Amino acid sequence: MKFTKNRFSVRTATAVAALLCAAQAAWALEPFKVQDIRVEGLQRVEAGTIFASMPLRVGDDYNDDKGAAAIRALFALGLFKDVRLEANGNVLVVVVEERPTIAGVDFVGTKEFDKEALQKAMRDVGLAEGRPFDKALADRAEQELKRQYINRSLYGAEIVTTVTPIERNRVNLTFSVTEGDAAKINDIRIVGNKAFSESTLKKQFDQDTGGWLSWYTKSDRYARSKLNADLETLRSYYLQRGYLDFRIDSTQVAISPDKQKISLVVNIHEGEKFVVSGVNLEGNYLEREDEFKSLVKIRAGQPYNADLVTETTKAFSDHFSKFGFAFARVEAVPEIDRENNRVAFVLRSEPSRRAYVRRIQLTGNDRTRDEVIRREFRQFESSWYDGDKIKLSRDRVDRLGYFTEVDVDTQEVPGSPDQVDLVVHVKEKPTGAVTLGAGFSSAEKVSLSFGIKQENAFGSGNYLGLDVNTSKYNRTLVVSTTDPYFTQDGISRTIDAYYRTSRPYSGDVYVDDSLVKSEDLYKIVSKGASVRFGVPFTEIDTVYFGVGFEQTSIDNGVYMPIQYKDYADKSNTAIPLTMGWGRDSRDSALAPNSGRYQRFNAEWSAAGDLKYVKANYQFQQYLPITKSMTFAMNAELGWGKGLGGKPYPIFKNFYAGGLGSVRGFEQGSLGPRANKYIGVNGIEQTYSEGSYSYLGGAKKAVMNFELIAPFPGAGNDKTLRWFTFVDVGGIYGENDPIRANELRASAGIGLSWISPLGPLRLAWANPIRKKNGDELQKLQFQIGTSF
Repeated sequence: MKFTKNRFSVRTATAVAALLCAAQAAWALEPFKVQDIRVEGLQRVEAGTIFASMPLRVGDDYNDDKGAAAIRALFALGLFKDVRLEANGNVLVVVVEERPTIAGVDFVGTKEFDKEALQKAMRDVGLAEGRPFDKALADRAEQELKRQYINRSLYGAEIVTTVTPIERNRVNLTFSVTEGDAAKINDIRIVGNKAFSESTLKKQFDQDTGGWLSWYTKSDRYARSKLNADLETLRSYYLQRGYLDFRIDSTQVAISPDKQKISLVVNIHEGEKFVVSGVNLEGNYLEREDEFKSLVKIRAGQPYNADLVTETTKAFSDHFSKFGFAFARVEAVPEIDRENNRVAFVLRSEPSRRAYVRRIQLTGNDRTRDEVIRREFRQFESSWYDGDKIKLSRDRVDRLGYFTEVDVDTQEVPGSPDQVDLVVHVKEKPTGAVTLGAGFSSAEKVSLSFGIKQENAFGSGNYLGLDVNTSKYNRTLVVSTTDPYFTQDGISRTIDAYYRTSRPYSGDVYVDDSLVKSEDLYKIVSKGASVRFGVPFTEIDTVYFGVGFEQTSIDNGVYMPIQYKDYADKSNTAIPLTMGWGRDSRDSALAPNSGRYQRFNAEWSAAGDLKYVKANYQFQQYLPITKSMTFAMNAELGWGKGLGGKPYPIFKNFYAGGLGSVRGFEQGSLGPRANKYIGVNGIEQTYSEGSYSYLGGAKKAVMNFELIAPFPGAGNDKTLRWFTFVDVGGIYGENDPIRANELRASAGIGLSWISPLGPLRLAWANPIRKKNGDELQKLQFQIGTSF
């Protein structure tokens, strides 16, 4: 809530009245030479404040003009209710009556607004503890509060301001609010439409007459700002479909006598539908007319579309900026033929002068070193201005993740028409975190986590981290550090050291009809370290190389599947060489709506006890279908092979099933299973009926299809979205062929949100292709998983 300050208007009435009375007393005094000045009536204000503000000094000659000026100066302080000037011989006596000070400001009955936010708004306008109380300012604050309630459709809200005097000339200020019920939109009418039905046009509005989610979205609450936004949406709808002369003639808002129902009437004039007859280029196009023509979005024979006209002029301006013309003027001039309802466009361009960047200035980076930002810039000082490079530079700085805001402004250099300065303003965010928390998921049950992370250590851009995580199946300790600019050319270096224990996802295990606790089962222990280098080959392509050392052992525990027998009771070492490639053109890493993401990783261990090769590829595509709906596809392929006549290590297997894979099936449950285990005496035994262990497999194929839309009422939180999905996938053994009839499939709905606790996904899935014995789990959720 915001109040506007206006000191003059607040005190005008009081000051004028006081001046009329006090000035009369001042003017009644005969002129005299001031030998002394005495102040009476002070309680909290220092006498020095009076002396410093008055235009009269000891030794001055007093007259009516100086007396009136002194009174005006003292009233202007805003500290006094009354000021009088008296004379006692040659002594000027200043008699003041102080305003009471505010002891506290409180709100009673406010539910629609947060009390702390209201108190902050009051402090901003001067109604705060310790400040002089001003009745006019309190009245204006009351009226502003009423206006804010009206903006929330609470037309019946009543506000009573109570001023309670207390000791030492202080007052308590209380705003008592009776909010009442919110007025609801009862009816919306659009008058004058012919080309489109009223129901079609009303679907363009965010405001409506209510629905099953209105309690959450509040879409049936009227607000002038929302209506203005809806009218602009309506205008765009017509202008996108050829109605060049469309206009909104008037809007009427009527409220019922009980202030509970609102009716909206919008009167429109559609006009005729216009078709584009042609597009011509005029002006200077740098002898690159063909390049500019390829950027034209307007097509002859198609209905007029204001958005396409805007896109074309912007594309022209951006293309000029590639060649250093930062101040190019592009104008689309319509030539309207109303007799035939046709319109032709003349695109006039004047590139003006070519500019180069004199200086790049950084502001707002109090902690982050300048070099961390500058090394991401592809636009250089003393080089020709290039709009593409500037945009790329801004995006690269934003992707660092160290700033909540990144803005680049272009400023002309006075006296140098061919020079510009780039001012880069960033707003830093905390990049260090100490976390201690607990999580719960349908697969992992309770997990505890602890972490110390510093993404921008000492402002250097380096990453330092320590992660500890526990869950039912996986426990991890990881220490890692990344230097994104290990070399000046942008080659990154990452060093990891880790210790992991995992228990493969398993069904319930029974022995002699007794359930065996999961913590008593076998577990896999891996420890090792690795170093990786990332080499940027292009702006969107990075290739990774690395080497590591890993030692894996299997704690026999009890009921270990026989497939693990060859690896038990010994350390299995591997020295894997890793290689990877990544390309990311998505518009957002958190909540993408368009773009593509690809990732390939390969691991080859040619030395040590384990010899194998492992590779996996992931492909994601996001296609915007409408303004608010996106189609997303995700595909993952995995493949592993043992080398040197040795089998592929079973603890390197892929798993599928559950969130992030094929939803509706138990986590990691797809693929081969073990039916036999090594008993307590080392004897091979068969699991009890219905018991088994999930083994995973050396081959993986998973595909996910999602139709994503923003969750109603999410507001500015673009990460809160709901989706419908279809999943298909399967896991296969090293020597098993990939058979389509072995694939499992499911369909359902879900919700995703980047919550303060991490990425959250919830899904309800119905398996549409399953087999006997599959472990199903229709409702699944997890904090921390991804698509």
